[in-house]
Amino acid sequence: MAQSNLRKIYKNFIHAFPLLFIFFLAFTGFDLTFFLFENSFSFNFIYAVIFYWVLKKPERLGYGLIFLVGIINDVVQNFPIGISSINYLFLCAIASFIRARTLMPNLLYDWIFFLIAIMIVSSVNYTILTLVFDYPIKYGTLMFSSFITFLIYPALSKIFYQITIIDLREENAQ
Repeated sequence: MAQSNLRKIYKNFIHAFPLLFIFFLAFTGFDLTFFLFENSFSFNFIYAVIFYWVLKKPERLGYGLIFLVGIINDVVQNFPIGISSINYLFLCAIASFIRARTLMPNLLYDWIFFLIAIMIVSSVNYTILTLVFDYPIKYGTLMFSSFITFLIYPALSKIFYQITIIDLREENAQ
């Protein structure tokens, strides 16, 4: 009996992993930062998570939940309310468009489209923050962060793919 309950908990955790993970990232304000030559470089982990899961398994993350994650992220990061939500939903729209137009999924194509998507989203983010809110932001830092996010995407994609495979195995085990 206890083994069966643990199996159900494990199955539900794997199935809800993207949702739990994105809320964890939003509540903690988690942004991987590393230091190189006295400079700190970071990448936007949430962009990669949203793009991958909306592109591959859109039923795992609802757009309303992604909007809520954006609001939470704005509160945690001290941004004007709604900025992250706009960025995340715009990223979702781009990923949904790519998913609808792609005949054969390929990591290389996903990676290139991810670069285009984060460049567009970062440009919209920069434009809104500087023109509307007069928020001080360094464009070079924003673009370098986007480029590092682009470089990290294939590794994250492989990890998320393995989680998808585990989830499929759990669904078929019933």
